[in-house]
Amino acid sequence: MLPPLADLLDSARVVSLPMHTRFRGVDTREALLFEGPEGWAEFSPFLEYEDAEASTWLAAAIDFAWRPQPAPVRDLIRVNATVPAVDPARVAEVLARFPGCRTAKVKVAEPGHSLADDVARVRAVREAMGPEGRIRVDANGLWNVDEAEHAVHALAEFDLEYVEQPCASVEELAELRTRVKYMGIPVAADESVRKSDDPLAVARAKAADLLVIKAQPLGGVTHALQIVTAAGLPVVVSSALDTAIGLSQGAALAAALPALEFDCGLGTASLFLDDVADRRPVDGAIPAARAVPDASALDRLAAAPDRRDWWLERLGRCHAVLAAR
Repeated sequence: MLPPLADLLDSARVVSLPMHTRFRGVDTREALLFEGPEGWAEFSPFLEYEDAEASTWLAAAIDFAWRPQPAPVRDLIRVNATVPAVDPARVAEVLARFPGCRTAKVKVAEPGHSLADDVARVRAVREAMGPEGRIRVDANGLWNVDEAEHAVHALAEFDLEYVEQPCASVEELAELRTRVKYMGIPVAADESVRKSDDPLAVARAKAADLLVIKAQPLGGVTHALQIVTAAGLPVVVSSALDTAIGLSQGAALAAALPALEFDCGLGTASLFLDDVADRRPVDGAIPAARAVPDASALDRLAAAPDRRDWWLERLGRCHAVLAAR
């Protein structure tokens, strides 16, 4: 059942979180939080998303706030460090915000950066983490197949755990996977799952070795678990640059998975200068328990009135989309 819009508006708080480093093109991350019978949830589709896509994120938030979640099978979730497209000289500073993390995800293919920049950044991560550290790279689908193949070759010396969404389309991923399979570097799919009308297409096409799963874009924990079961591939649970509230939804998903081979991308609270609750990694892990926002943090991080109005209007539009389905 869809709760009335008034019930969501009753507790709605819009926050703006400042970031240490520009990431995904933003210096602050805005989100709308509300409380339901099961606790707090987050609605934070990226600003450029249209209402049809954003409404799936709202469905996930309502599910998390109004319905009991699947039973957890683990209490702690091991997470990776996230290294934005920073200068190599800043890598050690970034990694220091992720204490105990044995895995690092490094952003590559950033507009305005060259492959040489990416190689230098990944080299700095390898030097900082040592030979036992696990390194994965994320291109957000910005390479074509030839560029991706060239990049994988250039980065292979750093013993990559996998390369995430190197190309945009399922067809390109499938071709690249064929080209680099002999190198033993797995291909992971993210956008090809969360932004697809058919999130199982990448698995059917054998275009990826593993999937990156995010609770908000996939409509909530239960629906994401159904996708994982149907895909039959290993998964990494990751965040969508969530606040601590959204991270706890991702943690609920990771905690409910029968098997969890890879460290999860749920340590992104360390990218923020401030948050509504503390979900920064401790000893390389975060708790699976639901987060509760601090009242003073909600006040301290409150978005400007015009931004609050923008988010409340967006909430109303997306609620109408769900009501019409």
